[in-house]
Amino acid sequence: MRILFLALLAIAGLALPASAPAQDPAAIVAARRAGQVGERHDGYLGLVSGSVSAELRRQVAAVNIRRRALYSDLAARRGVTREEVGITAACSLLRRVAVGEYYLAGQGGWRRLAAGQSAAPSYCV
Repeated sequence: MRILFLALLAIAGLALPASAPAQDPAAIVAARRAGQVGERHDGYLGLVSGSVSAELRRQVAAVNIRRRALYSDLAARRGVTREEVGITAACSLLRRVAVGEYYLAGQGGWRRLAAGQSAAPSYCV
């Protein structure tokens, strides 16, 4: 039932706007490519490595704050939880993970995307 609900949320347009990743600061884009930052299964960015600069930590936190605000707004308008919106947005965000970049699946640790793989979980439609 949960999978069906998430699919319906995605179809209803609750995923992030296509321009959202383009709004990430250049340092975060570079950190993704360097394997320091990755997309998480809950719709937020995560630090792959604990050894990153304080500035990068601040930028990741700022992006996550903006995402949380967007998810809260969408959740209130649709009558669902912020967590459900985040998971639905993650479906869209995880599809954009490039080969060589890291992502955090629901189970297990960080994974590096290989050619021919998809970072999106099976419940994403």
